[in-house]
Amino acid sequence: MTRFDSRGLPLSTTSDLAAERYRHGIDLLLSAWPSAAEILEDAIAADPNFALAQAARARLHAIRNEAAKAKVLIAAAEEIVGRRGTERERSHVAILSLAINGQSAKALERALTHADAWPRDVLILSLPLGAFGLFAFSGMADHDQARVDLCERHARHFDADDWWFLTYRGWAHAENGNVAHGRALTQRGFDLRPRNANAAHALSHAMYEGGAHDEAERLIADWLPGYDRAGILHGHIAWHSALGALERGDPDQALAIYDDFIQPSVTKGMPVNVVSDTASFLWRLKAYGHKVPTGLWEAAGAYSGGYFQKAGFAFADVHMALIAAATGDRAAVEQRVQDLMALVDAGALAAGPVVPAICRAALAFAEEDYPTCARVLEPVAAEVVRIGGSGAQREMIEDMLLLALMRSGEAVKAHALLDRRLHRRPSSRDTRWQSLLAA
Repeated sequence: MTRFDSRGLPLSTTSDLAAERYRHGIDLLLSAWPSAAEILEDAIAADPNFALAQAARARLHAIRNEAAKAKVLIAAAEEIVGRRGTERERSHVAILSLAINGQSAKALERALTHADAWPRDVLILSLPLGAFGLFAFSGMADHDQARVDLCERHARHFDADDWWFLTYRGWAHAENGNVAHGRALTQRGFDLRPRNANAAHALSHAMYEGGAHDEAERLIADWLPGYDRAGILHGHIAWHSALGALERGDPDQALAIYDDFIQPSVTKGMPVNVVSDTASFLWRLKAYGHKVPTGLWEAAGAYSGGYFQKAGFAFADVHMALIAAATGDRAAVEQRVQDLMALVDAGALAAGPVVPAICRAALAFAEEDYPTCARVLEPVAAEVVRIGGSGAQREMIEDMLLLALMRSGEAVKAHALLDRRLHRRPSSRDTRWQSLLAA
């Protein structure tokens, strides 16, 4: 008897229990919901020769930055699927293996080909999508459009009530500027499955991109208490709420959220989120004119010391440089810039020269050398998108340029940038800065 996954694709397992646990585990994985690991381990226990369950569990280890465990499990899945897997399953496992073993460009290429053949293989289709997906971290300047194109190419293969596809299709549109359409799709996905951290996260992004900051804060305030702190997106979704508090000029509330949910000692998030969320929040707090309490930068630096020491992961490089600059470690920033430039010269940094430029600008900004910051950052401003992440995350770099221009006396350029931002997305912060410039 053939067993199937939740989108109707056949599974090579002889166990009904293993198939049921796999379906449930994949839905939890795609929801960033706690207990996905345990459920997938149940599937493996029910059928130790179930390659896709091994591969999905490896994927979860990789998400948690548990590289050694991920590599052991994906190797086991490759061995099993070679003996008793279908063509689709062999391709599925091979793509996850490429991603887990750091071959992201090949993983992206293979994932796109795989999606053309098996578009409803959602774990593989998920890999290029999202702010931390293979497209976002590819170094492409048009990765927002690429995600939209991928979703639209395969939309006909999904039911109108497929909560996962609605969420990611909507988020892709919202990040690419079609905010109203994207928000409507994402809202539909969230309504179908509220116990889905990826949907709550994507919807908060859509609201942010539309300037609906108060709605985003209410969404998070209502939804977050029902999401276990063990969830990998708990701290990051709280980060969105903290940014909302900063947006309305309430640093005390923003710091309370940071203390309770975001700082390294309390969050269970992915290391890339912890490093980027702490760095960008503390940077914004200071840049917006508020005091950063003693010890917070140092705690962020202590945590980051265990991750991303090797240059080459553009999104992490930028945030590691921010932390080093803020804690006065000029040598660390200069070494990272040197290492990044070597990668650029070798053609081995997909995001290109914008990455070391942002790192140099961050150091200049931290040292209050605003003319240098603006001079370094302005020529590459259009290339910042190459570092990946979301528009909300990358806005910090635009803030850096804007404040550097304002503090360097470049009022005409600062006005022009503010006008473009206010046209793109309403912001009380930008309105305040515009009033300050006018005065």
